[in-house]
Parts: sequence; C-alpha cells; structure tokens
Amino acid sequence: MQTLTTHQEKHRTFLPMLIIGILFFVFGFVTWLNGALIPFLQIVCDLSEIEAIFVASAFYIAFVLMALPMAWVLDKTGYKHAMVLGLIIMAVGSLLFIPAAYSKEFSIFLIAQFIVGTGLTILQTASNPYIVKIGPKETAAVRISIMGLLNKGAGFVAPIVFTALVLGDLSGVSAKSIAALPELERFAKIDQLASGLVQPYIGLAIALAVLAFSLKLSALPELNLESEQEADNDSKSVFQFPQLILGVITLFFYVGVEVIAGDTIGLFGSQLGVANATSLTSYTMAFMVVGYLAGLAFIPRFINQSQALLCSSILGIILCLSVVYSSHDNTAISSIFWGWSGLPLLPNTVAFVALLGFANALVWPAVWPLALDGLGKHTAKASALLIMGIAGGAVIPVIYGQISEYLGPQDAYWLLIPCYLFILFYALKGHKIRKWG
Repeated sequence: MQTLTTHQEKHRTFLPMLIIGILFFVFGFVTWLNGALIPFLQIVCDLSEIEAIFVASAFYIAFVLMALPMAWVLDKTGYKHAMVLGLIIMAVGSLLFIPAAYSKEFSIFLIAQFIVGTGLTILQTASNPYIVKIGPKETAAVRISIMGLLNKGAGFVAPIVFTALVLGDLSGVSAKSIAALPELERFAKIDQLASGLVQPYIGLAIALAVLAFSLKLSALPELNLESEQEADNDSKSVFQFPQLILGVITLFFYVGVEVIAGDTIGLFGSQLGVANATSLTSYTMAFMVVGYLAGLAFIPRFINQSQALLCSSILGIILCLSVVYSSHDNTAISSIFWGWSGLPLLPNTVAFVALLGFANALVWPAVWPLALDGLGKHTAKASALLIMGIAGGAVIPVIYGQISEYLGPQDAYWLLIPCYLFILFYALKGHKIRKWG
C-alpha cells in the first residue's frame, strides 16, 4: 500500500513539474536573449556602454515595480491563471519589438523590454513557490535545479539562435568591425541588422500565445498552502521573517552578479574584438548547466542547500579575482576547459566571466527553500518579495557600467566581490535567523 501511495505521489508531482519545466525553458530563453541584445542594440542604436546596460535594466526593473501587483493578481486568480496571463503579456511585449526594429528607437526597445519583464514577473512569482511547495522541502533545491537546467539550457540556446536568425550571414560582426566601416556602408549594415529582428520576434510572440492557450487547457493543479500555516504565524507580517527579508537581499545581490556574468560578457568580448560576441552568453549558460548538474548529483546526497550556497559564494569570489587579475592576451583557460571541443577560444578574462556561471548556478535554487521555510500561507506575498530581489539585475549592472566607463570593464568586476560576500553571510548565518534583534 505504501509503494502504491509513493508511486501516486510521484505521478502527482510529475505533471506539474513537466508543465512548469516548459515555462522555465521559456523564462531562460527570453531572459538570456538580453545577453545577445545588449551588444546588438549597442550597434543598432549607437549606444554608449552604460546606455547598452539599460537594455537589461529595463527588463529587470519590471520585477521591482510589478512584483507586488502581480502577487495581488496571483491571490485573486490562482497560480495557473496567473501564469497564463504572464505568457500573454510577454507575447504583447515581443510584438512591440517589431516597431522598435523598424524605427531603431531605443526608447521603444526599452518599453518592449519592460512589458516582457512584467509578464515574466508574474510567471516567476507563481512558478518558483509552486516548485518549492509541490514536494518535500528537503529536496526543493533539487527540483529547482531541474528547472534551472531547463532555464539555463534555454539560456545556452537563446544567444546561438539569436545570432543565427538575426545576424544571418553577417558573421563576425562586432562593435569594432561596424565602427570601422565607411559611413554609408555602416548605416546600410545597421539597417540590415535591425530588420533581422522582426521575424524572430513574431515567431516568439506566436509561440508564447500558443503556450498560454495550452496552459489554459492543461490539468495543472492549484496549491493549497493553508495547511502549512503555523498557529503562531497567523498574525505575522511577511516582514517579520528575517530569513525571508535577508533572502530578498541575497537574491538582489545574486541576480546582479548573474546578470553581469551573463549579459556583460558579450559587451566585454565585443570591446576586445571577439567575433560573434552576441553568442558569448552561451558560454556562461553552459557552465550554469554544469553547475545545476552538480547540484542534482550532490544535493541532498552529500551536501545540504546551505552548504551548496556556501560553496557557490566562495567560488564566486575566487573567480572574480581571477577576472580582474588575468590577461586578455592569453587563452590558456579556455584551452583547458573546452579547447579539445573545437569551440572558439576566448581571452582568459572573458573565460573567467563565463566560469562565473558555474559559481552562480546553485544560488537561486538554494535561497528559495531557505527563505520560504515556515512561511505557509504567506508564501504568495513572500514570493513576490523574493521576486523583487531580481531588481539587482536592474541596479547592479548599471553600477558596473558606470565603473566600467571610468576604470575599464575588467576592473569593474571588483563590484561583484561584496555581492558574493553577502551571499556568503546568508549561507553561514542569515538563513538561520528567525527573530529580529
């Protein structure tokens, strides 16, 4: 009888994970298109480095402004209908890229990014706690790691697909190569680049709309969190849970470093003259996938979620120092890690940025279950606060851009050190705190 019950429990968990897994793939594809868009729009809209960083900021600022309204929507509609609405909003934002491409107006691109980010906000607010609460809390990081594999796998694919569909036969394009062209030829090339956005974003909008319709018809069950509520939590505000608030701050710093590792690598590589810099985000995503696989292998079999977070923060600090002190005239690191595969080699500085993906992989899946532990029916609002931590992706890369313009892009990676130090604090102590003061 027990075996049958366990089998039925696994079956009940499988369908929701399959559906949410598809959504996480969509998250990754849309989110990590930014890594390709930043160097691309820098060329098309003739942007400075800090202006180019705003491509990511407009996307991530939506998580700050819209997270609490989306939590209200989530409470009113339920998890499933909220996810459907999020997909529809993302489809609308994708369609806005079409007039943006034809006009080459940077402001329209930013508005489109904000709308896509808004749709993704409600999807993230609903799906992350869903995965945490759909099974035992001890294996929550494992479930999120599986979602992360899909998310970052899509992040690996997205820049490659973008480069193939948008750049087409314009291989080897970079900010340096475009700037070196005569004026008339440069304008013609920029027009050709911009028009390449239209069909891919029409396809993306159609895919999102079809997925929304399919999700509407699916059998995704609702969560019932009332039974998890502890009696002494009934009168509590979410702000009275230190593990949650410190978790929000941790995610703020984490998403900042994740976005810098994933989205500035193309900009950094483009400035160094690396060919097809729009595809460099795929290297960071590939190492994140490896990190998630490591998480699946070791959590909770050999290490727990807080220990995984500790290892991630220490490795992040080591790699940041490596980025700052390594040479862009040497390719030894990429020769060691993937030279055997025939993939293009990268300067050591850029290779260490890609390796940050491995350090970052397990932070998100470790923080969520630690921060939501004991929240019960406060989970929806708590998830909205955690999603607001994604604001780090809007703020910290802009600070990176400002430092980069004054000190250069390589020294700007010093900014990541204090971010990883706070993640280290949360791993050692922050997640254990249950009372303020």
